[in-house]
Amino acid sequence: MAMLLPILLTLLACLIGVLYLLGALRRRRSGEPPLDMGPIPWLGHMLEFRKNTATFLQRMKEKHGDIFTAQMGGIYYTFVMDPLSFGTIVKESRTNLDFTEFAKNLVEIVFSYETLEDEHKVNHAVINKHLMGDGLVVVTQAMMNNLQNLMLHSLGQGNGQSTWQEDGLFHYSYNIIFRGAYLSLFGNEAANSSEMMEKARELDRVQSNDLFHEFRKYDKMFPSLVYRILPPWKKREVERLRRLFLSRLSTKNINTKQNVSGWVMDSKQVREELGMDPLMVNRYMFILLWTSQGNTGPASFWLLMFLMKHADAMTAVRKEVEEVLRVTGQSVKPGGPLINLTRDMLLQTPVLDSAVEESLRLTTAPMLIRGVKKDMSLKMANGREYNIRQGDRLALFPYTAVQIDPEIHPDPMTFKYNRFLTPEGTKKTDFYKNGKKVKFYSMPWGAGVSMCPGRFFATNELKQFVFLMLTYFDFELKNPEEEIPAFDVSRWGFGSIQPSRDIQFRYRLRF
Repeated sequence: MAMLLPILLTLLACLIGVLYLLGALRRRRSGEPPLDMGPIPWLGHMLEFRKNTATFLQRMKEKHGDIFTAQMGGIYYTFVMDPLSFGTIVKESRTNLDFTEFAKNLVEIVFSYETLEDEHKVNHAVINKHLMGDGLVVVTQAMMNNLQNLMLHSLGQGNGQSTWQEDGLFHYSYNIIFRGAYLSLFGNEAANSSEMMEKARELDRVQSNDLFHEFRKYDKMFPSLVYRILPPWKKREVERLRRLFLSRLSTKNINTKQNVSGWVMDSKQVREELGMDPLMVNRYMFILLWTSQGNTGPASFWLLMFLMKHADAMTAVRKEVEEVLRVTGQSVKPGGPLINLTRDMLLQTPVLDSAVEESLRLTTAPMLIRGVKKDMSLKMANGREYNIRQGDRLALFPYTAVQIDPEIHPDPMTFKYNRFLTPEGTKKTDFYKNGKKVKFYSMPWGAGVSMCPGRFFATNELKQFVFLMLTYFDFELKNPEEEIPAFDVSRWGFGSIQPSRDIQFRYRLRF
């Protein structure tokens, strides 16, 4: 018995030490934000956070105010819910707040990719060259060509194409956008003669459709993959899908394609020149595919949904589309040429721009996370300062803090296609809270160093898709009275929210 007591005391001391190292015994210090450890040691609030991020953060805001620290899985996240204070965080030096470490861990978990030492700088240079300015013109034109191949390839075949066709709106939208962008970025099947061209285009349609269905399997498991809660049989499916995509997106296959985008080619080439292992280069190709297409398809679904649910929005956008075509001397008629929708034309659509921004405001919810590199002081817009600890993470969730704030956006849950238009018909940028102008009034693309670099291409994709749908098709919900689907709450924090179910619609050529 005398020997047992020292052993028990030693075990107790070890347990206390482990709990301390894991952060389970943390206490709030003077000057720090309110601290909420959660109901479960170490795990903290993780289960509630995963279950529904938006409702959890709203509850915590009501309990603690505009800034609080919550424990989740042994990591402490300080959430800032005051949009007037966002600017300080977005502009903070990377020596204090850094996004790269979090991003590095994420791509390693999801794609098994080991980042370059200067990954951010390399990517930034390539993206600026190919997804902005003249480079954006090239990839936008490629997207238009591929969308027309996918959506209009049966024109003129006389096979009853004017009859109604039915599909799930989410499936149709995601399918078309994904395939068009995949072909625009990773290239088309090679055709050495005009006789081979149609066979190559047909092969593009078939192979891209097959790839989309495999992509959706991976996409559905993405949240669980990030949180590392996949059961064994789904882990095996993830590995199968990874092998498939690494094969389809391999540098060997890309080298056989025509019209590969400069973004993909330069991203591949710079890694090869730096001596990166070929397998790792292939994994980066998969990252390019997912980051470019994981959000645009769902976003296109919501945009079409809102237009069909709001007759005034549909009328206004359709009128603008028809005017753009008229000004450029183009029209759609049986036997006539396909329209040539250029990037310059896409710059002449303020009504469509507002509808896109409003749809994104309602349905896009990224989580912006920064690693705290050293102890720092954070000054809020109200003048109060808080101490933030090294090793913690600072997080913004603009959806609840900004995008559905009724003071910034009155009647926030209602789609208003002209919310981002001034009375003169130009882009509206003046929004206010507490009498102060809000700089970050909608943040579907994130902000600062983590702002989506492909946002201009993604916006063009959405606009091209809607432009073509309005120009070539009649379309409507199969049941106009059916309610708009609820959100799949497992997607909070990952960008575009996906619907909890699909909704049926029908479409037919207008001529």
